[in-house]
Amino acid sequence: MTSTDPELSFPFVGGRPCLDFVATLGKRHATPKERLPDPAALARWLTEAELAVGEEPVRVTARDLADARVLREAVNRVVRTAMAGQEPEPADVELVNEAAAKPDLAPQLGEVRWSARQPARAALATVARDAVLLAGGSLIERVKECGNPDCSLLFLDDSQARRRRWCSMERCGNLAKIAGYRSRSRAASTR
Repeated sequence: MTSTDPELSFPFVGGRPCLDFVATLGKRHATPKERLPDPAALARWLTEAELAVGEEPVRVTARDLADARVLREAVNRVVRTAMAGQEPEPADVELVNEAAAKPDLAPQLGEVRWSARQPARAALATVARDAVLLAGGSLIERVKECGNPDCSLLFLDDSQARRRRWCSMERCGNLAKIAGYRSRSRAASTR
């Protein structure tokens, strides 16, 4: 159920549902890459993020998708301003708080992980609550943006030394290592 286009595959490197949700818009500093082009993509993200109710794909409407994109951008702004130690815009706070106040996914023991009357809306409420807890708590000090200038992914640095620079070694860390090696090789060959 994953996308065949690597540009549209979902990166789950944030360490928190709200950060992975923000990553559904990639390359924010360049030409943004929308990874939620249609309701089916949002349903796929909810499934891959393990926020789906049961085995069936979540039913997502066009309105759910529009609301999800608005929420995603508000979460992005709230988290980034909190990272900078600044106060977020009141409209963003209101939007995130409003989404977080809705019924969220109820955890369940057994084969079905979650239950909800409105699964798509409940999953978005769960993401909003995660954003509230992250932006309003002490863990915000550990949220970083990937050190790759072409990447805009946010991640929770859970490394022991708190020196993580890349969203993941498999993605940007490896690219940086390759670029450094090539640069050193070119410099050595011109001597």
